[in-house]
Amino acid sequence: MPEYRPQPTQHLQPSGPWPPPHRRSTRGKSRRIRNWLVLLFLLMFVASMLAVRTDELGRILPFVQKDAPPVTGLHPVVLAKSKELVEESAKIGIGILITDDFRSHADQDTLFEQGRTAKGPVVTHARGGESYHNYGLAIDFALKTKKGQVIWDMEYDGNRNGEPDWLEVVNIAKGLGFSWGGDWKGFKDYPHLQMDFDYSISELQRGYRP
Repeated sequence: MPEYRPQPTQHLQPSGPWPPPHRRSTRGKSRRIRNWLVLLFLLMFVASMLAVRTDELGRILPFVQKDAPPVTGLHPVVLAKSKELVEESAKIGIGILITDDFRSHADQDTLFEQGRTAKGPVVTHARGGESYHNYGLAIDFALKTKKGQVIWDMEYDGNRNGEPDWLEVVNIAKGLGFSWGGDWKGFKDYPHLQMDFDYSISELQRGYRP
């Protein structure tokens, strides 16, 4: 019987060049990107048109601007409540003075420079347009002693009831609907009281008003 001898494996060579690797069409990818951009533009346009008629929708769309007359004074509700704050504080023997209310953008920028490029301590981190004062929604107060002296002493107890007058005024203000800058996280503004009516600074900057 003849001896079996394995034959070496033969590798077949292609008769022609390998086909080139498949390449995705860059033209199709560009077309898809363009279509998405067009769709996004159309959606933004439709949303803008609807937002003009619906403030609630416009407020949540950060790219929607609204024409609004310039603010030149306190909001009527804030003005009325600030007067009420003075009256209610007086009833418990505490005199207060509203030291600041509406503040223009230019005045805000000047105040911002205090403690930075101008003399004095830093009293704000808000530039023009970044404070509720600029929209007539905030006031600042100080205490007034029996002798008529204006002070910012948070421990002063002028009515002799064992409680700091400052915090008594703050509690009255909160009952009237104000929020207090002393409750802020980080930088605290103790004389500051505001009524934002649930409007953010961004919404106010874009022309929305309470």
